[in-house]
Amino acid sequence: MKNSIAVLVFFVLFSLQSFGQSISSSPYSLYGLGTVYDADFGGIPGIGSSGIALPSTQFINNLNPASLGFMNLNHFLFDVGGKAILTSYENSANKESRNNVQFSHLAIAFPLSDKAAFSFALKPYSSSAYTISNLSLPIIDSDSDYILDATGTGGLNDVDISYGRKFSKKLSLGVSASVLFGNTTDDKTFTIGNSITNSYKTTNYSGARLSVGGQYVVDSTLTIGSTLKLPTKINGTQVGNLSTINISGSSTIESEVTSDVDSYYMPFEAAFGISKVFKNNINLTVDYERRFWNSTNQSTIYGDYIDQDKFAVGLSYSKPSAIRSYFDRIKYSTGFNYDTGYLEIDSNRVKNVSLSLGLSLPLENSGTALNVSYSYGQKGSIGDGLIKENYHKLSLNLSLDAIWFVKRKFD
Repeated sequence: MKNSIAVLVFFVLFSLQSFGQSISSSPYSLYGLGTVYDADFGGIPGIGSSGIALPSTQFINNLNPASLGFMNLNHFLFDVGGKAILTSYENSANKESRNNVQFSHLAIAFPLSDKAAFSFALKPYSSSAYTISNLSLPIIDSDSDYILDATGTGGLNDVDISYGRKFSKKLSLGVSASVLFGNTTDDKTFTIGNSITNSYKTTNYSGARLSVGGQYVVDSTLTIGSTLKLPTKINGTQVGNLSTINISGSSTIESEVTSDVDSYYMPFEAAFGISKVFKNNINLTVDYERRFWNSTNQSTIYGDYIDQDKFAVGLSYSKPSAIRSYFDRIKYSTGFNYDTGYLEIDSNRVKNVSLSLGLSLPLENSGTALNVSYSYGQKGSIGDGLIKENYHKLSLNLSLDAIWFVKRKFD
């Protein structure tokens, strides 16, 4: 237990430091609320971000609140994680690389009875971090061009409260409420001839979202799960400054002007997953999710939102629990994830595909484990105005399983 506490302290300090440095440098964070995080808990990153049908027995399953209904009595679960990402960006003319460290999540879960459990999680929801330099664009109804320079920063945070209850030995249902809040900044400079105009805007967002889920144990080897996320509106308020500089000097046009911005609509989402165990130690997880972006009727000047499909497959292996050797208790995993994307730019989808490998390293004889996973993925493509991202991601999640409120058998 002492080893677990030492690692826990390190992870908490790492997470608190990284929380303010959680930056996604993807150029696609220009759109909407920014790039959405994949804050997966426990060993989920190693199985391709699948696991809708997995119970919360040894780790907190953030993919389905119904998993809490199968949590063991007197157990307290704590999960904290972070990730390091090395990304290369490439278009038809240039190529560059960037790296960053991200806070992933901080979560706790504990049973309220032998049939119900509660969890609380803090995680980033999205991040906006992009830079556009010396981009030449045509002026509408003119033969001239203007030069655009732009930077964006910020993002949204997600506070998640979940409750799951088991209604029978086979069925568990759950509900989750997420509170989203944060801000983004947008700094644009337009150069037209001898005139330079600068627009600096800060947009504050806030909103809430409700999700429901269910898990059903068909038999000892097969479990199915499903989740529904209800559509919601994220409200925004903007404060902006607009100034211009020309040959006659500098003049401020607008300063600290507050205005409402178009609300951002999050779609209805439906997902289904299965978990199948083979030979008692091989676990196959398969998930499918669809996000109905078309029904939100929103778009940007850069592209359109379209319905999104996500496929995730994972495979994990562990030796029988009767074997007590440390190396025999290590769990191995691999996964595949394919995402059609929700953005369409000039009739081209921004797709994302990734492969992952993972290890679950036990820290003691309980369920406490350090989950390490590596993922390689590609997002976007070269040509047609798109940028291709190649990324290497290393995820570290500590899943602490402690037993509380148990009377001592011996003094």
